[in-house]
Amino acid sequence: MKRRILAIVLIGVLAIVAVACSSGDTTEPSSDESNNPATTDTTSELTGDAAAFQKFPEPVDVHIGMSVDPTDKTLPSGDSAENNQYTRYLKDNYNINVIVDWTAAQGNNYNQKVSLAIASGNLPDGLIANDRTYMVKAAKSGLLYDITELFDKTASSQVKEIMDSTDGRAMENASYDGKMVSLPNITVDTDGVHVMLIRKDWLDKLNLPVPKTLSDIEKTARAFVDNKMAGDNTIGIVGPDKNSYPYCTFLMSSNNAHGFDPVFQAMDAYPGYWVDDGTGKVTYGTLSPNTKKTLEILAKWYKEGLIDPEMGTRDSSAEPVNANQAGIFFGPWWSLGYGNGDSFKNDPNANWQAYPVYTDDGKWNVHMKTVGTTYTLISKDASEDVAKAIIIMNNALVRDEATFDTSVAIGWYPLRNVMAAADECEYEYKELYKVLRGETQPEDYNKPNSLYKLMYADAKIVKDVVKSTNDELNVQDFDQTNTGNFQRMYAILVGDRPYATVTPDKKVYSVTYNQTDIMERKWANLKKLEDETILKIILGEPSSTFDDFVQKWKAQGGDEITAEVQAEYDKNK
Repeated sequence: MKRRILAIVLIGVLAIVAVACSSGDTTEPSSDESNNPATTDTTSELTGDAAAFQKFPEPVDVHIGMSVDPTDKTLPSGDSAENNQYTRYLKDNYNINVIVDWTAAQGNNYNQKVSLAIASGNLPDGLIANDRTYMVKAAKSGLLYDITELFDKTASSQVKEIMDSTDGRAMENASYDGKMVSLPNITVDTDGVHVMLIRKDWLDKLNLPVPKTLSDIEKTARAFVDNKMAGDNTIGIVGPDKNSYPYCTFLMSSNNAHGFDPVFQAMDAYPGYWVDDGTGKVTYGTLSPNTKKTLEILAKWYKEGLIDPEMGTRDSSAEPVNANQAGIFFGPWWSLGYGNGDSFKNDPNANWQAYPVYTDDGKWNVHMKTVGTTYTLISKDASEDVAKAIIIMNNALVRDEATFDTSVAIGWYPLRNVMAAADECEYEYKELYKVLRGETQPEDYNKPNSLYKLMYADAKIVKDVVKSTNDELNVQDFDQTNTGNFQRMYAILVGDRPYATVTPDKKVYSVTYNQTDIMERKWANLKKLEDETILKIILGEPSSTFDDFVQKWKAQGGDEITAEVQAEYDKNK
């Protein structure tokens, strides 16, 4: 990881910076300065990006709760959640000392830990909430720091530009009762677009075409299993593990690796979303006849051994993918490269490819995410310096992510809450091909604090990693020597290829991505009922179980909530 530190030690220089910023001069730093955090003996007089990247004169301790991937093996020997390249970067460059009060396995275990911390009123200085419900509960309980003014003073110009690119939606999501009480996650649109990831080398060995429809996928998965492509332990299709879900929902609308989202969408079903039926009437997608039909298909696949028999019970559904025992799984763009890095380490010729899943009449339907689904919460008991430090940690991640050695999973960055322009991946896909073909040069993208924050760094490495300009790149076209660079390029140029090159025929947005008043009281029980029922049906309970679920859901508050969502939808039309 390359790190440079700009030391600003002359009082006169600081005075000039302060005067220039206070007079409305918003000139960006030069390219030589743009990656160097400023250091100073005082923090009170700094404004603009000088404040956004200030180094505290004395160490500032930031206590956090942290989600960890129990299967991750990228930390070097001797490193830990509290002591690794990311925490050392924050210590060296900003004098921020990260103290991890507790960790929990990502998914349900972590969410339960966050819920308990909110219920007990015992928050660390900072933690990430995985959906807005947790943020609202904490805000209602008076547990969160009002960062409205502090964000305006301390957030970087780059972070503010990304926030502004959402036309106010990110700020609205991050606020409660008119106050900004969290840092919002702003992710690329393609995080919510799920595609099929498949072993193309297995297809080639069996002389099979790329499957397009659900019936094609069924035949392909059966061929993988019958021909024992990975031996007796071959898995045709991977499903969710015990910490994940069969599909995204309006509250968690992106990044559902190993779910069945494309399968539902190929049946024009959108479970977990509040949808307009075309007449202005709001319905809950899980209750639709098409959802029931899709569950019947998944149950058939499971019964016939095409879906992982340990679905719903595995600690991590990434395990069979990385062990190269599986032929197909579903997920967003980053699932290839970032999401299955060990697969390539175990077999450098594992030719994973990404494709849309189509309806029987050739349509590509996709559900779309909200602006972002996670939030950085800052405790009201944190000191002003600690709150500033958490905002600076976010600024630094946005600006400097490209400088890190991401062969160590970026998830180890404390309080990592992604911020990116909505079309960042698609923009990079097109521009990186221009670099590969010699149409542009890396220096053309040397724009400090650019909205497309990783473009310049990616442009500088793409030719070192990718050795072909073919429209469909294979794994053999990549140099895997630098693991972090390889994963990044594979995710963009293979994982995001479908959304970057094919226009979906139908994009479905949820009518709401937030909870209503009644929902806040009753949704937890309804969600538990839904999760348990859906899993049971896939694992073999009769489809009549679905009809019973619909009646229970309606009777236990679902009808009330639907009416409330309808009223809000009508009001906002």
